[in-house]
Amino acid sequence: MIKVIELFAGVGGFRLGLDSKKYKVVWSNQWEPSSKFQHASEIYKARFGDKDHSSEDIETVPTSDIPAHDLLVGGFPCQDYSVATTLKNSKGLIGKKGVLWWSIHRILTEKKRKPHYLMLENVDRLLKSPANQRGRDFAVMLQSLSELGYVLEWRVINAAEYGMPQRRRRVFMLGYHKNSSVYKKFKKSTPESWIEKEGVIAKAFPINKDALFPDEFELHGSLEQVSKNFNKTGSSTSPFLNTGVMIDSKVYTIKTNPVYKGKEETLRDILVDEKNVEEEFYVNNKDLKKWKYLKNSKQEERKTKDGFKYNYSEGSMIFPDDLNKASRTIITGEGGSGPSRFKHVIAPPANPKKLRRLTPIELERLNMFPDDHTKLENVSNTKRAFLMGNALVVGVIKKLGDSLYNFYEK
Repeated sequence: MIKVIELFAGVGGFRLGLDSKKYKVVWSNQWEPSSKFQHASEIYKARFGDKDHSSEDIETVPTSDIPAHDLLVGGFPCQDYSVATTLKNSKGLIGKKGVLWWSIHRILTEKKRKPHYLMLENVDRLLKSPANQRGRDFAVMLQSLSELGYVLEWRVINAAEYGMPQRRRRVFMLGYHKNSSVYKKFKKSTPESWIEKEGVIAKAFPINKDALFPDEFELHGSLEQVSKNFNKTGSSTSPFLNTGVMIDSKVYTIKTNPVYKGKEETLRDILVDEKNVEEEFYVNNKDLKKWKYLKNSKQEERKTKDGFKYNYSEGSMIFPDDLNKASRTIITGEGGSGPSRFKHVIAPPANPKKLRRLTPIELERLNMFPDDHTKLENVSNTKRAFLMGNALVVGVIKKLGDSLYNFYEK
């Protein structure tokens, strides 16, 4: 059985996705700095128990308090991963305070027995951040992992393109330490073969590729040098494409497309019985005009607080949402009754003239969580929607976890 620690655990998406007969979570951490009441952590404890769960700022948790583990997982925030300063008389580097990637880096650095496997998730914007040095943040991550003895593969996965009920694009990264059996298999393969058919991600999520061979380049120098110099030309594009691997600071990256022929779940498939929907979720007729305005296309003159006039334009969004396709991406602002351009609004089949927003259970189902996973005293429906806007699609983790375990078992 693979021992796991879950960082930035939220309400437990990684834990739900990793088969409990194959993986055992031995420690978890969830702490929201801007929240007095730790909603996500309380839900996590209610569902999985509070044994070996930490509700403290991960930056303050000593590495010695974190138990030995085989797999480190986490959906860490997308931040500025630049290197702030060099530690005097030390090989290490300190990143900016509050940037949580450096907490992962610190754990991996300080653990004498490093975890054999990493499974990390982030928004796909990571591959092209920041705007003035495209791809630098990801390059810093890759170089830091290479220095720690890891190879890494990544893929931008849209859950809906593999039959899941939500169009949610995220980059998933799997790392293998040089002491692991998967690392040895990785090194025996070629980058092209690992990306296309032999790798852990390729086995879970089949693809075809746009080009015959991947682009290749090398990361040069220390973390500080990568942070200062990577893509310094100000190119408007990132060299990191949606799929790739990193081996010994060498990057191989290529554009790929999903291959899937199974059942495709739609928004209609996850709807609850209409008789169980509370009145608060129905759109008030007096707000309908505002909803339509926000969803429609616009070309209008607007004015800033300083009186500066500018032309504003945006395209239209489907209203109500199409029930016969996978849903749009859930965002953290999904909750609340106020009109919004980005909230989902549906015409329920049982009563299509009575438009409504999605319920917490429906939002949970779009992320493939169990019904009422986020239901807890003192957790409002608006907060439940926020938590699902921050969550990942459990089905993606399940497929990656099963694929990784097959490699581990062999």
